[in-house]
Amino acid sequence: MARVPTRLPVFFPIAALLVVAPSLVATEERSAEDAVERYMEHVRFLAAPEMRGRGAGTEELDLAAEYIANRFRSHGLEAAGDDGTYLQRFELTTGAKMGESNSLRVDRISGATELELGDDFVPINFSTSGKVEGEVVFAGYGATADELGYDDFFHFDVRDKIVLVLRYEPEFFGDRDEEEGNTERRNRRRRYTRHANLISKAIQARNRGAKAVLLVDSRSRGRGGDGLIRFGSISGPSDAGIPMVQVHSAVAEKWLRGSGRSLRLLERDIEASKRPQTFALASSLRVSLEVDVEHKKAAVSNVAGYLPGATDEYLVVGAHYDHLGLGGQGSLSPSRVGDIHPGADDNASGVAAILELARDYASRPEKPRRGMLFLAFAGEEIGLLGSSHWVEQPTLPLENAVAMLNFDMVGRIQDSRLFVGGLGTAEEFEALVGRVASQSSLRIDSARRASSSSDHTSFAAKKIPVLFFFSGLHSDYHKPGDTADKINGAEAVELLGIARGVVDELRTAPDRPVFAASAPIPSPGGSGGGGYGPWFGSVPDFGEVPNGVRFADVRAGSPASKAGLEAGDILTHWNGDPVQNLHDFTFFLGGSEAGETVSVKVLRDGKELAAEVTLAERP
Repeated sequence: MARVPTRLPVFFPIAALLVVAPSLVATEERSAEDAVERYMEHVRFLAAPEMRGRGAGTEELDLAAEYIANRFRSHGLEAAGDDGTYLQRFELTTGAKMGESNSLRVDRISGATELELGDDFVPINFSTSGKVEGEVVFAGYGATADELGYDDFFHFDVRDKIVLVLRYEPEFFGDRDEEEGNTERRNRRRRYTRHANLISKAIQARNRGAKAVLLVDSRSRGRGGDGLIRFGSISGPSDAGIPMVQVHSAVAEKWLRGSGRSLRLLERDIEASKRPQTFALASSLRVSLEVDVEHKKAAVSNVAGYLPGATDEYLVVGAHYDHLGLGGQGSLSPSRVGDIHPGADDNASGVAAILELARDYASRPEKPRRGMLFLAFAGEEIGLLGSSHWVEQPTLPLENAVAMLNFDMVGRIQDSRLFVGGLGTAEEFEALVGRVASQSSLRIDSARRASSSSDHTSFAAKKIPVLFFFSGLHSDYHKPGDTADKINGAEAVELLGIARGVVDELRTAPDRPVFAASAPIPSPGGSGGGGYGPWFGSVPDFGEVPNGVRFADVRAGSPASKAGLEAGDILTHWNGDPVQNLHDFTFFLGGSEAGETVSVKVLRDGKELAAEVTLAERP
């Protein structure tokens, strides 16, 4: 509300005060209501049922890009995409679909049997396509857990064999969180280790020379369902480097009976002995498998609008505008995959925020020291691909970017509490945010570390200071219930007041913020720079690399840095095993220990280099 003077000139007519003061109040209230309505208009459009969740590669995502570009244009922002447009196009992998040539034939003494796709077997969506034929080996859970002294592949060579493995892991691998006061087994929640991940099973078999992996879910027996995983529902790389399918438990039982075994007894024996039960199935049993998985590609767009300043320096203000479409791998309501996941908070709320900031700053007559680049990213939900693409192929000189403010899920502020992350990425940020927040009724929860789960990560990896605005997770996250009617527009607009205070200082300060050399640069959970396993010290590039993991950065003083690794290197091997993707890197790192020295190979400018990296405890 505008401040009304408390001391009036003697000639100021009291009657005028009676008229003007209520008018000012009414004007301010109307202005606030208009701001909330404009904000909600953006959210309602982007999260409308007709937008079908703005999935990557969909027509609706393109419509959302067009909407954002039109708003930038109407506010007078300069086009900052490719070829004089507001769009920066790039290609990404959006998922996988089954091709027409998936088959599984079993040859036994009694004859050949063709299994039915969808009833008897189903390919896993990150399977390699191809044809294989051979003998079958039962390899327990397909796990090597050195920390537990357990290895399903110990003393058994599966090279050139097809391995049959159980889903999940032995009970003694993990632990349980028990409900207070209740120790009944049915009320305990199982917490799995990394060995239960399907990609871990694929990597273990692939690196031991197996031809293919056949997965069986023995725990689905007697539950009334077929127990087959829905195609496309498992997170993983686009290609795991080995064919992998799941077979129905009834099919696997028939195979095992021919060797005098059963799934139930094998599980029991593994649990009782805590030892593997690996063996070759009857030599008369041979499997012929063809997997046909087509990886879907699509062209999508980042949307970029530029508001120049007095110099070439600029502040990036960003949000991602894609969501999950009809669910898929990212859905936290697997039973409702196929339903629209509107993504009102994630992240129509963030897009609405940057559109309102663009409108506000474009309308101001002054031209401060620094400009503003408004970026709406695609591909965030499937790996921060849009922001990664932009920092690798920036449409403005990257060295002129002084800071990046990211708005991801800012529409459902609870208990007047706002989270601001990344304060540790610049020496000035903590004091700056503290000053601005003191003028707001919102309470600020701040963190020096920048969360690894959104687009600011790509900028931090390039040593650009970042701030991450976030209102918190909720029960509708990545579910069909994330709808526009649940957005708190009034408090989101109040959040924008804090953002404006930060922007105003960053645009006018005589010096640009200094990236903190000790800043905890975020990286995806469990992938080298932070999270899971010992410290390696690299920050992976989130873009797609055909074979390997490119380093966006290598932390000074880290094990990787001491071994001579550099930003731009592509990691291809770990202790002799190929590293094909970020999942491989995560798997190998998670299975290592601080103090261990690992042999790695990287590509640098097309040449292969070897290095010895001694892993360390995380700082």
